[in-house]
Amino acid sequence: MTMTMAAEISPGVYMLSLDFHGNIVHPMLLREGEMSVLIDTGFPGQIEDLRAAMDAAGVPIAQLQAVILTHQDMDHIGCLPEILQECGPRVKIYAHALDQPYIQGELPLLKDSHLENPPQGRVDHTVKDGQDLAFCGGIRVIHTPGHTPGHISLYVKKSKTLIAGDSLYSVDGMIGGIHAPTTPDMDAARRSLKKYADLDLEAVVCYHGGVCKGNVREQIVKLGQE
Repeated sequence: MTMTMAAEISPGVYMLSLDFHGNIVHPMLLREGEMSVLIDTGFPGQIEDLRAAMDAAGVPIAQLQAVILTHQDMDHIGCLPEILQECGPRVKIYAHALDQPYIQGELPLLKDSHLENPPQGRVDHTVKDGQDLAFCGGIRVIHTPGHTPGHISLYVKKSKTLIAGDSLYSVDGMIGGIHAPTTPDMDAARRSLKKYADLDLEAVVCYHGGVCKGNVREQIVKLGQE
């Protein structure tokens, strides 16, 4: 049985849970009025699980207006081709310029270069560090390289939620740290964590591990001191 879920962790902020052979990943869905934004898309082949999770949150895939990709890895861009096929030019895709050529298939994926047919799709808008996107009350882009050169994290201002992508992982509601085996540049990854120090945080969501609440800022500061 596959687990497909959507949990509203604060008003209009949904953590989706998609099970890929026991590996659960957490794309995020933001909605405010008619605006809906998906952050990351799951593994290749998960489109029906993604569809079910989004339906559970009340947002059919066809209504998506924007997709923000935290980075190029296969488990984040996996369903992008199907989303583009279904939504056409109406959906706009956002990513950092340093990961754009990998997402668009111009360069082989850094960690999945062995794939014969890697997922790929267009990037309509490149984002940069400190940029504010006017979605759902405002989303700040934080460039957090280390895991990939163009890895970004997103700070959802209204709910004080940090969507950390793969800059951190979590275990049982606590931040576990940086996942060294999948992080080619650990020095850059540690420096990236310092960008979180000044954020007013209520929750941190890691793509692998899920949501953490309660003293999350202290946990991150402690990590930065190790």
